[in-house]
Amino acid sequence: MECKGKILIVDDNEDILLSLNMLLRPWTDAIRAISNPERIIEFMDYFRPDVILLDMNFSRDSISGEEGYEWLARILAHDPTSVVIFMTAYVNTEKTVRAIKAGAVDFIPKPWENKKMLDTIHAAVDLKRSRLEQQQRHTRTDDEENFIGQSPQIIELKSRIARIAPTDANILITGENGTGKDVVAHEIHRLSARSNKPLASIDLGCIPEALFESELFGHEKGAFTGASQTKTGRIEEADGGTLFLDEIGNLSLAMQQKLLTVIEKREASRIGSTKRHKIDLRIVAATNANLRERVAEGTFREDLLYRLNTIELHLPPLRERGDDILLLAQHFLTKYAQKYNTEAPLLSPEEQRQLRSYPFPGNVRELQHAIERRVIDPGAPFLSGAPGHTPPTQATLNLEELERTAIRRALEQSNGNMSMAAELLGITRYALYRKIDKHGI
Repeated sequence: MECKGKILIVDDNEDILLSLNMLLRPWTDAIRAISNPERIIEFMDYFRPDVILLDMNFSRDSISGEEGYEWLARILAHDPTSVVIFMTAYVNTEKTVRAIKAGAVDFIPKPWENKKMLDTIHAAVDLKRSRLEQQQRHTRTDDEENFIGQSPQIIELKSRIARIAPTDANILITGENGTGKDVVAHEIHRLSARSNKPLASIDLGCIPEALFESELFGHEKGAFTGASQTKTGRIEEADGGTLFLDEIGNLSLAMQQKLLTVIEKREASRIGSTKRHKIDLRIVAATNANLRERVAEGTFREDLLYRLNTIELHLPPLRERGDDILLLAQHFLTKYAQKYNTEAPLLSPEEQRQLRSYPFPGNVRELQHAIERRVIDPGAPFLSGAPGHTPPTQATLNLEELERTAIRRALEQSNGNMSMAAELLGITRYALYRKIDKHGI
């Protein structure tokens, strides 16, 4: 039986972690075991498990399972495609039904039967792959729909994409955070001759620098402490297709050199391997940084920049796109009305005026979240920074205090949604976590 896939085991019993690790290791690609559920989201972001085996009881009590339901909700809020299997020694029909209704895919009692466990994991990995394929299909559809606009800049951009996508030229996409660089990358791949091959993406702003090399190149079993299984990197995953490197400006100089070697020699090797294999891929990179300034500063290689920007596409900020704002707003109104099963509200003349005059520092993403709030809660402030709303006066120019204030305001405006807060601030979610920890917020 072939299960494969990556499994995250979460249980506060070390014996359980050890037993499951020994049982599942021969049948899976990689396993991570943690005893503290507070680290689940962290492992979801960098390990990207196919299946999460989750105990139902931790510090609060031993039998109710309430902690398990709470963690299940947080997992699915973070990634709706997550496949979660509950484990508990206290099984009853009520718990099982509630778990399935809450979004768990299965329920395994302790102690478990080994064959039943393996069969369940096998089915769960297949389900995860199916969900990802479905998500990719929907993402392609959403990308096509969200590539909306009739402003001269967007019409010209669409025309350029149609011309360059069928070529194999590497492309650098520039623009402020939230302008839709990832949407353009998907559109380029969709229109390319490689569209039937993989599009492998990596957000270099979302993972710790220490993990860049492993994520890009993969590693062999035993290559370093914790490398218990062979891992395929994004470069290998993109073979024959497109590699999308988001936030390329975050690459260290050492990693820039290794990426440059891949581009020049069209070959790569995993960490811990002496074997090099040929690679056929097209690179689409994106950044909100000025890479030419980085070159002048000595923090970005000029030769790598020239390898990446054979074609350079710049996405205009939303505030420069005129009535595209209203077109996008109408699109998001329809989309979220369908999602929340309600009637799409009409924007009042005052709301349309606010949309036209608001600078949208978070660009399309900020507009999207504003419209979603408008659909969910019509009584809430539409745009907290729009004309007519006076922001609090800054009483200090101390950078740390200004940063702390900005983070708190973003968290308030997003109602605690970390992804939305990060987008409002123009940083990655991982960077936001670091800053929250730094400032003790």
